[in-house]
Amino acid sequence: MALKEKLRADMTAAMKARDELRTATLRMVLTAVTTEEVAGKAARELSDDEVLKVVAKEAKKRREAAEAFDGAGRTELAERERAEGAVLDEYLPAQLTDEELVTLVRDAIAEAGAGGPPAMGQVMKVVQPVVAGRADGGRIAAEVRRQLGS
Repeated sequence: MALKEKLRADMTAAMKARDELRTATLRMVLTAVTTEEVAGKAARELSDDEVLKVVAKEAKKRREAAEAFDGAGRTELAERERAEGAVLDEYLPAQLTDEELVTLVRDAIAEAGAGGPPAMGQVMKVVQPVVAGRADGGRIAAEVRRQLGS
């Protein structure tokens, strides 16, 4: 089953179960997918990888919003954003552990033949496709910076 159809089926099940949080979250992500499909010159059907990128982008928005609400002292709104993020996380690939990320970055540095902070871009080009949504870009960049010694 394609990811978009799975999202639709899960939203229907959540509606029947009267799960307001899950229904609203899945409706929001399906709207984002549809918006992405009609963006540009011609409408098109997104592949599963593209749908996954939209889900990841929406999950990142939820994390950032939760941090902003926490900073503003709006804990009830922050909790809602975290709950929505947890629903979206179910559709994302399992996140890499710190040890796995360290190993992948070390291998990417060796493959790129990088040495020192100026080579960060080269290493990121090698490691990003390997990680493919299993770690946040900021987390990857921080580990690359740490290993390159900047």
